Amino acid sequence: MERIVTGERAGWEETARSMGFTFHHMDGERYWDERAYYRFSLDEIERGIETPSAELHYFCRDLVTEVVGSDTLMHRLAIPDAMRDVVAASWKADAPSLYGRFDFAFDGTGPAKLLEYNADTPTSIYETALFQWQWLEDRIADGTLPADADQYNRLHDALVARFGALLTPGSTLHFASVADHEEDRQTVRYLEDTARQAGLDPAFVAIDRIGVDGDGQFVDEENVLIAALFKLYPWEDMLREPYAAHLPATKTMFLEPAWKAILSNKGMLPLLWERHRGHPNLLPAAFADDAAGVAAIGDRFVRKPLFSREGWDIELHDGTAEDRGPEGGYGEEGHIVQALSPLPVFDGQHAVIGSWIVGDEPVALSIREDDGPITRDLARFVPHAII
Repeated sequence: MERIVTGERAGWEETARSMGFTFHHMDGERYWDERAYYRFSLDEIERGIETPSAELHYFCRDLVTEVVGSDTLMHRLAIPDAMRDVVAASWKADAPSLYGRFDFAFDGTGPAKLLEYNADTPTSIYETALFQWQWLEDRIADGTLPADADQYNRLHDALVARFGALLTPGSTLHFASVADHEEDRQTVRYLEDTARQAGLDPAFVAIDRIGVDGDGQFVDEENVLIAALFKLYPWEDMLREPYAAHLPATKTMFLEPAWKAILSNKGMLPLLWERHRGHPNLLPAAFADDAAGVAAIGDRFVRKPLFSREGWDIELHDGTAEDRGPEGGYGEEGHIVQALSPLPVFDGQHAVIGSWIVGDEPVALSIREDDGPITRDLARFVPHAII
């Protein structure tokens, strides 16, 4: 694994506009960054990322089976009392999953270490699936990369196939997000297109425009029944919304399903460690109120809220110094403590690996860089190649 500095493609911003990648800069800051790329060997991908991802995904599904049968564990993960049956029922009904993303610390020289699982609403899916693949093709064409260069990236085809397996051709699949959030809306537009390629009929509804009809079923703005819904909106919020009272009776199929509330919760990290202690791809972790577990981790650790995204309210302690992520008001439901596995630093950039799961299969890799050791919302997306 190496970080290779290179020049940008001529006219790449025009290519981005033509492909609908409108958020390559956000808040005036560069988000897509092709001034460098990460070079991997095939063995690093297959042994270092793909194989561990498949095993960890199996561990996660096994953990869900245990948690949905335990009110104690549901409480530990701060699943609201009134919603625990909803979460459990979705698992027992084998409600299908579309996708998720593991985040790893990995530098190519040792085992990838699981930092967290973005199991419910991971973004950066468009730039992973399409735009970095376009970069690969363009860089091969202009001679920057050799003709046999490849990329660990079958995310687009996997999404199309998964949508086709979930619903019959011609079925309407509603998509929902915050309508005026550009990145989220463009992400959902991309997923609408993959659903369309799978033969489905996508329909968008803003998340705050979903209603309930007289039978207690969810409907869109035109009062059309929402039979299936992809929502770019997290379960930890949905389960606490006023309309959550209608979830027990709804017939809507949700993507992601309610059982993903267990895996998108950072409390799953100490639970995985308890069940697979010493596994090379897991880090020691404990709930913050477990004094013995926390003491065993030592003075190099990361403290994380159960519900937190993009580095919000993260505390990183390396034994001598401390770093903090931006304050976002997370942490009311509790925290976990995880042994510190610092992100590798290449050319002064801290790189985190994203390993994408579609259905039950690992399918792709993405990389984001930040100037500091905590990956934040404007961390830059950098492409990769297998050479």
